[in-house]
Parts: sequence; C-alpha cells; structure tokens
Amino acid sequence: MAGSQLSSEAGLSRLLRIMERLRAPDGCPWDRVQDFNSIAPYTIEEAFEVADAIQRQNWPSLRDELGDLLFQVVYHAQMASEAGRFDFASVVEAISDKMLARHPHVFGAAEIGSAAAQTEAWETRKAEERAARGEAGTLAGVPESLPALTRAAKLTRRAGRVGFDWPDAEAVLAKLDEEVTELRAELPGQDRERLADEMGDLLFVMANLARKLDLDPEACLRGANRKFERRFGTVEAALASQGRAPSDATLDEMEALWQAAKDAERRGT
Repeated sequence: MAGSQLSSEAGLSRLLRIMERLRAPDGCPWDRVQDFNSIAPYTIEEAFEVADAIQRQNWPSLRDELGDLLFQVVYHAQMASEAGRFDFASVVEAISDKMLARHPHVFGAAEIGSAAAQTEAWETRKAEERAARGEAGTLAGVPESLPALTRAAKLTRRAGRVGFDWPDAEAVLAKLDEEVTELRAELPGQDRERLADEMGDLLFVMANLARKLDLDPEACLRGANRKFERRFGTVEAALASQGRAPSDATLDEMEALWQAAKDAERRGT
C-alpha cells in the first residue's frame, strides 16, 4: 500500500508539472489562451463521459475518463494558481477538511447507524455550510449549470426535506396526467411561448417522477437515447440489406422494422 501511495503521489506530481509546462509562456499556444469560462464546458463534458463509462461498465474507458476529469481539476487549479487565488494543494486540503467535517461518525465521536441517517446528517451539514456562506433559503446553492432534469430533481428534493413534496409516485403520475392535459389544450393555438411553458412543466414533473422512483432522470434519458440509437441502427441495417436507405422507406415500413427490433431485444436474440 505504501508503495502504491508513493507511486500515486509521484504520478500526480508529474501531472501537475505537465500542466504547468503547458501553460508556460513557451508552452502550448492553445492551453496558454484558455480561461475558466472556456475550460468549464470541457469539465462538464468529461464528467458526463465518466458517467457514461460507468453506465456501460466499460472499466478501461472509466480509467481513461477519470484521468481526463482529473486533468480538468488540475487545469482549473493551475489557472487559479497563476492568478494568485489558490493552488492544487489547497483544493486537496479543502476537500479533505470537508470530508472530515462531514463524517464525524468515522473521524470523530458521533454515532450514525445507517446510510439513511448519514444522508440526513450530510444534508444538514451542507445546509449549515450554505448558511455560513450567507446563502439563504431552502433552494440556495443549486447550480444553474446543472443539467435541467438533474436540477429539477435536486430542487424538489430540497423542497421535500421541508415538507413541500408529492406524497408518492402515484401522486406525481396524477400531476403528470394534469400537465399532459394542459399541454394538449395549448396545441390548437400553437403559441410557442405557452407551449414551451407547458412542456417545461411536463418535463419538470417527469424529473420528479424519476426522483420518487429513486431513479436518476438523466441516466434514464441517456438509457432511452442509447436504446433509440440501437434500434434505429437495426432499422437502417435491415433496410441496407435490401439496398435501401430510411429515406426510401415509408413510415409504416420503418415502424414494422422498429417493432421487429424491439421484439428481438425482448427475446434476447
């Protein structure tokens, strides 16, 4: 274990030196002109690629994606160091202090008997930290940059902790029916602003239905996207075997091929 720790420390030191060299006056022209705003989208993208590798259970890919995400942390820390704000060491110190403070049952004398109790204690501690930073209100500090479905679930999870929530998934389904009815009522008028408003309400309720079912709405949608890609690919392949493209087929023909692909998946063939 000690050898592994030394190896990790040496590897991290090497990565920090690489980052510093890239940003040096005679370093990489592209890296030198970047700033926090220009790098932030890459950071978000790398986090999603980590999640994707986990969902696919592609462990070699996960290793690589975690490295890419770590590099993003190093990148931001290097830019902050150049500006005299903080450095990588202070980032590590801050997260270490935070983990110690949020786990008094492990590193202190507190007793917490279950994962649910720890979750409650964790959220209480986070609320105290937000209050100490002057962030008032139950919903304070939920980043607007989060994916919208994730943010919807997070906002109402916060509200639910103070009692403002649907009682169960059935109640959310009833609300979903209500929102579908309201959206349908706006279709004849084709008012884009009204349609966007009702569509937003519908997606918001869907995100919370996932939350009530203890599901990640982003993961659910990513899974649906992959399923659509896979099945449509099967439709294209079937048409290609006939010397045709989707543009050469009717909707009924493609629907039949889609249903065949769906049935084959269910049979595991």
